[in-house]
Amino acid sequence: MRNLLSIQFKRRYRCAGIRCVAAMWIAFLSNAWTGSPVHAEEVGTDPSVEPNRELSIAAVFEEHCVMCHDQDDDPAAGVSLNGLRHENMGQDLDRLQRLIEVLDRNEMPPEDEPPLPQATRTKLLAKLTSALHDKVAETHPVIQTPIRRMNRFQYNNAVMDLFELKCIVFTLPERMLREHRGYFQPQNGKMPDEVFVGSRPLGKSQMIEPRLAGVAAFPQDLRAEHGYDNQADHLSLSPLLMESFLKLGTSITESPDFHSKNVGVWNWFFREPEQWDQSTGSTIEAELRPRMVRFLHRAFRGQVTDVQVDRYTQYAVNRVQAEDPFVDIMKSVAAAVISSPRFLYLYGEVADDNDSEASDFELASRLSFFLWGSLPDSELLQLAEAGTLHEPDVLNEQFDRMIRDRRLKRFCDSFPAQWLQLDRIVSSVPDREQFPQFYFLKYRDSMHMMLEPLLLFETVLIENQPITQLLDSDFTYRSDLLENAYGELATNPKRRGQSVTAIRFRRMPIKDRRTGGVITNAAVMTMTSGPQRTQPITRGAWMAGVIFNNPPEPPPADVPALDEKPPEGEEHLTLRERLAMHRQRSDCKGCHEKIDPLGFALENYNPIGTWREQYENGREVDMAGTLFRKHSFADVVEFKDALLAEKDRFTEALAGHLLTFALARPLGPTDKIAVENIAAATIEDEYRMQTLLRQVVLSEPFCSSSQSQREEEIP
Repeated sequence: MRNLLSIQFKRRYRCAGIRCVAAMWIAFLSNAWTGSPVHAEEVGTDPSVEPNRELSIAAVFEEHCVMCHDQDDDPAAGVSLNGLRHENMGQDLDRLQRLIEVLDRNEMPPEDEPPLPQATRTKLLAKLTSALHDKVAETHPVIQTPIRRMNRFQYNNAVMDLFELKCIVFTLPERMLREHRGYFQPQNGKMPDEVFVGSRPLGKSQMIEPRLAGVAAFPQDLRAEHGYDNQADHLSLSPLLMESFLKLGTSITESPDFHSKNVGVWNWFFREPEQWDQSTGSTIEAELRPRMVRFLHRAFRGQVTDVQVDRYTQYAVNRVQAEDPFVDIMKSVAAAVISSPRFLYLYGEVADDNDSEASDFELASRLSFFLWGSLPDSELLQLAEAGTLHEPDVLNEQFDRMIRDRRLKRFCDSFPAQWLQLDRIVSSVPDREQFPQFYFLKYRDSMHMMLEPLLLFETVLIENQPITQLLDSDFTYRSDLLENAYGELATNPKRRGQSVTAIRFRRMPIKDRRTGGVITNAAVMTMTSGPQRTQPITRGAWMAGVIFNNPPEPPPADVPALDEKPPEGEEHLTLRERLAMHRQRSDCKGCHEKIDPLGFALENYNPIGTWREQYENGREVDMAGTLFRKHSFADVVEFKDALLAEKDRFTEALAGHLLTFALARPLGPTDKIAVENIAAATIEDEYRMQTLLRQVVLSEPFCSSSQSQREEEIP
């Protein structure tokens, strides 16, 4: 009989995965850390157990955990708990961190199990968090970031800045928001009330911009799953790509547009000296060496050696003595430099007197690639050379300078679109018969939709507004066409504009809280829908990953997708009812409990983001739910209120996203403390966006070396 009950328990809770793990750990850790007995009513044990009966660790394991998480060939969630003891618990920081997360988000115990009393949950969270902090302080583990090459966006910016080009190197379709008429002026601390912008799907007219003729871009780097396109583990350098970089460097310096009027460094690097004796090698070297030192110092971000300077100088001297044209020689040198691993690769070095602190040159590079997506400028390199950049006052001053520089636009061209996953809207194709208003001429409303959240992000950043505006803003930017597309959610409906080049967006106040912010934005609603219907699961997964930095696991491969149209016999059902039938599988239940309330909260927005009260079959939309099992909501305004009640959680999530982007690697449990500190300082300063960025820059992971040592010298 006992074996039969064990089998039934396994079958029922195999899907619960980590939730079942967490239930065991709660009982175990309450006993192990506090030394106090664990009572049945505190951990939601079997009601047959007497309420006041003390449970031993062995009993909790035997009755509630080991039957699923034993040492057989297939323990639930792949986790075996036999032999787990308090003394070895700290060796698994990942599991400890995961336990903190599932407790904090009320993801366990499962919904159909007795809830954990809030007082017990709060106490356990405090104990678990304290244990994590203590273990990190004791071991002080350093997460190393592998050396990585620049991605395409960074390479374009770095070459532009190195040569001080008056044009771009090659076209970047991934720049979704294109600036017209110079509206982006962060030094003013204010966004204009009217901006002229373009967008990626507008066609070739948006790609015609000053650039180097004859230069072809290398393939775009893909975003990591739930991540960004600058992640180190995705930026390798194959022999084929290395060869393409060699060709690319030559094509840049040999471009017909690469000349004195277009290249700011021409006079001091490429121009032939007016007088010199080409027969005297020492005179040639005396002329060339200072140029090489200055150029390599910029290209290699301050980390240049005499050996490297000698190598490039001697090459140029030999070519001069062979009477090759001087400009051609220097172009060859420049092409070799921008094809060198020293230029292409981003890597770290520890400070000479510290085992973990980043060198000032690494810090300068990390800071510039985070905020400017490019090489550090001369001021950053000078401070790095002086060894003062790491000082808090100096680092703060440099942050203030960089956040007011126009090069901040590169951060806005890279981070927010990837954070919000807006590239997905490019492939959104609502059904033409069902949503004809989405299409005009040969264009789609999505080209206007994608610009609204990006302009909101830029405004919050430049004006240093609270990040809560991203959840529920009191203003937005819209074009005439976009206003029309929103229907009854428009702030001031106007005629349907037809502009397809430089689009005028006006700043407008938000009076209806059903709109405003990035969550209820038409772009997000459209890109998380199918051609004919909304996709609440996709929307919920987007919310979980983007807003709370807690993306769900991919669904099982053998789970079929829900049809766009209801099959025969289900036409009368709401989408919630159809999905409830679809997800009866036990291995789907855990994730759906987390993401379904987030997705159905947005169900009043149809597949192109227009408000609706009913489905096509006449049934009313049911979007009611509960956020984190503690904030009930009956409409989308109440849902936004629930999100704002969890604004501290959102702050920590956005801090995690930014730190991942800044460090170019996924975060680990040891980064959790830094994320908490970043969020706490931001909360204390009224959730200001620039404070959030500043705290990322000042955080310990950002200022620590990405590598404990250099295993080999990069040529």
